[in-house]
Amino acid sequence: MSRVLLVVVILALAGCGGGYSPPRELDNACGIARERPNYVRAMERAERRWGVPVHVQMAVMHQESKFVGDARTPHQYVLGIIPMGRQSSAYGYAQAIDGTWDDYVRATGKRGARRDRINDATDFMGWYMTRSRDMLGIPLHDARNQYLAYHEGQAGFARQSYMAKPWLIKVADRVSNRADLYRGQLARCRR
Repeated sequence: MSRVLLVVVILALAGCGGGYSPPRELDNACGIARERPNYVRAMERAERRWGVPVHVQMAVMHQESKFVGDARTPHQYVLGIIPMGRQSSAYGYAQAIDGTWDDYVRATGKRGARRDRINDATDFMGWYMTRSRDMLGIPLHDARNQYLAYHEGQAGFARQSYMAKPWLIKVADRVSNRADLYRGQLARCRR
């Protein structure tokens, strides 16, 4: 009888999501702040260090991972049934790919940084967006173009690779709209 109970407890704990479940109110920045104050504190630290506004970080993170710390890209399949790996190495809150994450670790000296930790993910986003500003002239408050550079990479943005992807331009517009929404909400709930 005790073995059955132990199995039930283990299965119940395994279903809890390991702390990576998204906040309940993804359309409400104040709700996210109430439910996950550590997320907002991490974004505020990144804003102080890198200058990227919290609402821009939130909008990009919403698009990239829906605030899920262990988010990964979907698997690719051969013939629709044989798995052959993931679409990319993107992982974590910020969906940073392996090579870019390695560049971040080298540039900042943060050897222990992990993509599934909110503090590291927001610091990465600040570092990356600051580089986009410095390399491409994209203002840190410009969520649309920061997202395009984030998605396409700085070289891809410079080549305007997004111009051949009308779907991506629509996504970037949604990120910009969400950043505006979050900015207004945060202004009200911080009062």
